[in-house]
Amino acid sequence: MDMTKVFERIEQLKPDMIKTLGQLISYPSFRQQPEDGAPYGRPARECLRRALEICEDLGFETKTVGDMVGTAKFTEGEPSLGILAHLDVVPAGDGWTLDPFDAKVIDGKLFGRGAMDDKGPAVSVIYAMKALKDLGVPLQNSFELILGTDEECGSSDIAYFKEHAKMPKWLFTPDANYPLINIEKGHINAKFFKEAKRGVLVSMHGGKTINAVPASAEAVLSGVSAKEAASAVESAGCSAKFNITETETGVKLEVCGVSAHASTPDMGDNALTALIKVLAPLVSDEPCGSLLRGLAEKFPYKETDGKSAGVAACDEVSGALTLVLSILDFENGRFDGGIDIRFPVCTSVKAVSDGLGKALEEAGFSHKIGGSEPHCVPADSEFVKSLLGAYEAVTKKEGKCLAIGGGTYVHGTPGGVAFGCEIDGEDNRIHGADEFIRTDALVENAKIFAEAVCRVCNNPELK
Repeated sequence: MDMTKVFERIEQLKPDMIKTLGQLISYPSFRQQPEDGAPYGRPARECLRRALEICEDLGFETKTVGDMVGTAKFTEGEPSLGILAHLDVVPAGDGWTLDPFDAKVIDGKLFGRGAMDDKGPAVSVIYAMKALKDLGVPLQNSFELILGTDEECGSSDIAYFKEHAKMPKWLFTPDANYPLINIEKGHINAKFFKEAKRGVLVSMHGGKTINAVPASAEAVLSGVSAKEAASAVESAGCSAKFNITETETGVKLEVCGVSAHASTPDMGDNALTALIKVLAPLVSDEPCGSLLRGLAEKFPYKETDGKSAGVAACDEVSGALTLVLSILDFENGRFDGGIDIRFPVCTSVKAVSDGLGKALEEAGFSHKIGGSEPHCVPADSEFVKSLLGAYEAVTKKEGKCLAIGGGTYVHGTPGGVAFGCEIDGEDNRIHGADEFIRTDALVENAKIFAEAVCRVCNNPELK
């Protein structure tokens, strides 16, 4: 259908979009202390209520589910399409040059926490709905906007929604990248541990977050000279930087690497595995020595594909498995560690867990392993083709499917894909200081979503 008038109406709604986004940004809706009727804190609840009030004022039927999720329906009838966005944000953090919860437009950019992740995209959906309604655009099937409030902290909101409401057959979230993400790798989180008597190794600490390549690590050794430590560092030949000092408790080794997300470990330099490589020949007493050598063997420095642990896997559509030994502490006679794995669609939680468990046991450690299976919607499905067609029609750019190692709001929901709103080459400072969205991107996203709704809801094969 000709979308010219719809796009013109969206252009006219740009000031309203900016005003609405500013209102939603004013709520510091990161997870806070729960209250009655506010499971994620008062600001998240109030932000959800305000968003639904706006949708009601625009003529849409709304409801809430457990004070966690809200919906705005386009027309009567069971929706076949759901658009899933979220109103929760991460805390502001440091480094802002503007008030993170007082939106400002400067040089065509709207700044504020949540501007791109994910309040801005949610506003684009609301005003795409508004334009379609204003012009009475006919749709064979209905759709609804679903607004969550716990995406940043585990998506317990959507788990609750699935138990107490019906998820539409087709679903996309505007909370990732264009053109479209149809494959998300499976995910394994493993914890491993072992009691071990303190000896040469006095203490060790590396990594704080299981889903990140650790940028720093340190250890204190007793009975080892600074010269011996320096010789071991030189022999190891690591690109991570080492600093060696003598303290009252022993020689201290500090390592500086490069952090990266666990889904792209090749972009980092793992300070922890560099430290393990150096410590393995230095710690001669047992059991710490054999435990460190076991880790160095199974999870060697610079290896990110899990080959030495026996879990390597790769396929053409989703790429290679990635493995990060991301946390290891030795304190009070006990090792505690963590491993993050992202694995392709050609394998499974069981296969990877079994292989990893065997590797950890051979290294001398006990373990607890859990995970989720890969998420995949076929690239040749009518749903995917309809969304990519909408993207191409509006942007005049090639539409293609992407596979990622991270997980999105639709992971584990059948028929769900991620569709927008980030584009390659633009850093919107998501989760960082001075997060922003371009005001013209608000408009373009609304056009893409309006086009997508029309294509999906008028496709007889997508009832």
